[in-house]
Amino acid sequence: MLCICVRVRVPEKIIMKIKRHKTRKVRIGDLKIGGNEPIAVESMTNADVYSPSKIIKQIKQLEKAGCKLVRISLPDLRSASYISTIKKNTMIPLMGDIHFDYRIALKAIEEGIDSIRLNPGNIRQKDKVRLLVQKVKERKITVRVGSNAGSVDRNRYKKNDADALVKSVMEHIRIFEKAKYYNLIVSLKSSDVMTTVSAYEKFSKIRNYPLHIGITEAGTRFSGTVKSSVGLGLLLARGLGDTIRVSLSCDPVEEIYTGYKILQSLGLYKNMVDIISCPTCGRAGIDVEKIAAIIENRVRGLNRKLKVAVMGCIVNGPGEAREADIGVAGSSKEAILFKKGKMVKKIDPDKVIDELVGYIEKF
Repeated sequence: MLCICVRVRVPEKIIMKIKRHKTRKVRIGDLKIGGNEPIAVESMTNADVYSPSKIIKQIKQLEKAGCKLVRISLPDLRSASYISTIKKNTMIPLMGDIHFDYRIALKAIEEGIDSIRLNPGNIRQKDKVRLLVQKVKERKITVRVGSNAGSVDRNRYKKNDADALVKSVMEHIRIFEKAKYYNLIVSLKSSDVMTTVSAYEKFSKIRNYPLHIGITEAGTRFSGTVKSSVGLGLLLARGLGDTIRVSLSCDPVEEIYTGYKILQSLGLYKNMVDIISCPTCGRAGIDVEKIAAIIENRVRGLNRKLKVAVMGCIVNGPGEAREADIGVAGSSKEAILFKKGKMVKKIDPDKVIDELVGYIEKF
């Protein structure tokens, strides 16, 4: 029996490239959203809303991680009264998350908030929304109209499906449009991945407002990352999404790093170190799991395009390491360090971490 293997090179021109859905451009503070602007990664504080110092500390941590927009829960007028203090001590734009009481939004605007999020599922009085429209129009504040499956008006919509999410946001959008105000961002979130994807697809066919995308209440750091990666991946691959949030039950800083990794995996963000590591097997000569985890943690704040390979044996190790900017392929006796496809030197397996980090910092 004759077996012939042919290696086919895929022409560059047919490799899939994501074409983003064309949306309007809006501004929140100094941040431009929509159009051809980079997709913004955002998060939300979970510190005590009545402790400005704790909120400020958390926002500064998010700023350092690369967060472009931060949302703050404002459950009442007292919490909204701290906005001016928080703004004086932070850099990135602030969005006030408003539910139930339109007066909280008015207070936040008075305090200098950069943007507000309104939930049409629980701010239903159209006359109150019209008052808000006039105020945001005066200040030229961009508003996110965001519906969640968990808070749609169940008296009007019997199912928490995609159609209910779209119809819910359209109630508020029409009020803004009637007042000829179009500085809007829209979100339509469910904890169910396919409901979320369907809602954004349906909405994008009828309006071109910038889209904030995410899977709401996604879960813990592990399960939430999986669910968010699937949902955001499906949406981003369809060209949908101008800002993203990975909603995790953990430190919000982790949401930022995870968001950027999702964008990086789709080629939508370049300035980030990409760690390639093998899943390991019985042939592994170095502790790939430990080395890759330490390297990833030590370089996660580096804002540069760099591919680093950590491979455990000689089967795929040298080939993958050569494809990376910097890489190591290990055996039980020695590890080979590669740089830009060329072997640099052989090193002791115990010194792999320090050697790699040293070369990364020099690169």
